[in-house]
Amino acid sequence: MARSKPSARNALKKLREQREELDAREARLRDEAAGELGKVLLECGAETIDPAQLKQLIRASLTIGIEDALKRLSPA
Repeated sequence: MARSKPSARNALKKLREQREELDAREARLRDEAAGELGKVLLECGAETIDPAQLKQLIRASLTIGIEDALKRLSPA
């Protein structure tokens, strides 16, 4: 019995469904990651830092590199 070739339309439909599943999975994982990061912030007392300052600190650290930022912050 010959199998019919999947149509481009069916392939696109399947691809869209997969994309929707991946988007939902990404959203769930982002929420989980945010929860994990929140716990870390609470453990180190960073909840007292102003959110804008925390964002600025993280961006600056990423700009110069995490290792270099840690070296600059560590006692000599």
